[in-house]
Amino acid sequence: MPFYHKLKHPSAENKRCLTKLIELRAQLKAEVPEKTQSKHLLFATWNIRDFDKPSYNSRLKESFYYIAEIISHFDMVAIQEVYKDLNALNKVMEILGSGWDYIFTDTTEGGRGNSERMAYVFDKSKVRFGGLCGEMVIPPMSDGTPVGQVWRTPMISGFEAGWARFMMCSVHIQWGSNDANSAERIKEIEHVAKFLERRSKDETAWARKLILLGDFNIFSQKHQTYAELEKRGFKSPKELTETYTNLGKEKRTYDQILLKERKERFEVVKGGAFDFTKALFTLADEPVYRPLMLKKKKKETDPDEFYSNYKQWSTHQMSDHLPLWLEVKIDYSDAYLSDLLKKQELPIV
Repeated sequence: MPFYHKLKHPSAENKRCLTKLIELRAQLKAEVPEKTQSKHLLFATWNIRDFDKPSYNSRLKESFYYIAEIISHFDMVAIQEVYKDLNALNKVMEILGSGWDYIFTDTTEGGRGNSERMAYVFDKSKVRFGGLCGEMVIPPMSDGTPVGQVWRTPMISGFEAGWARFMMCSVHIQWGSNDANSAERIKEIEHVAKFLERRSKDETAWARKLILLGDFNIFSQKHQTYAELEKRGFKSPKELTETYTNLGKEKRTYDQILLKERKERFEVVKGGAFDFTKALFTLADEPVYRPLMLKKKKKETDPDEFYSNYKQWSTHQMSDHLPLWLEVKIDYSDAYLSDLLKKQELPIV
């Protein structure tokens, strides 16, 4: 569990934070499966909005506790939109404590990269980093023609948990056009899917299990953007069919978790999206937070200015995306023992 000791001193913010943490923990216990030590792997993908880009001022202290609390209920979380200075991520890691670790990419430079990193945060008592870590570079075409790279460089890493050895690739596909079947977005998804399809067929691949997840900016699994992934053998579990993860007016399936394996199929237990807005920064909380919605000052001597849009401000405290999670089986002891028994040449006496 996270470390709460810095909330022990009496203050209005600490009292509010503790009250909300109790509500949030109750919701997590009711809606997300309990973590196990060896039977199942419980993981999530979460685009945490501008985490923590200085242009929209810093998050409140309590927001970091809420983010850490949500992460702590999973074995590992792939995070997108981590800002280049890592300050926000390091605050969350401090709350999570030494039992947790993380790995992250270098900053993707240029306007399209948005100064973002990808990160994996994982519980060391359950998940082991396997040593494989790289950023995806799309190779040229067969005739040597260069191919445009993905706007935010995807991150491929290897992990082990229980009997499972798997590669995980986290992506943040370009937004750009409001067209659901944007040609640019389709091309970027196609590049990623082709690359990973080849990797999954490689006999020297680090693992046979491949998890592709992140923010694909896919409007719906019925659109062509999703069809490009299916074409390459990536499947979304039925537990995540048309699962909406955005907090906008239009319901979108922006975030995805897709599975691919050469021989055996992933055995999925449960899955879903966790709607933290039921407990955090609700409409009923708006009067409490109004005085705290301060804009970032250009100079210390500038007068205080406040954001007017509470809903918009609250997404910069948590996110405009919900965490998407999946629980898969990682203990195959019974099947392994049965297989060994079948291979015994001598009769049982």
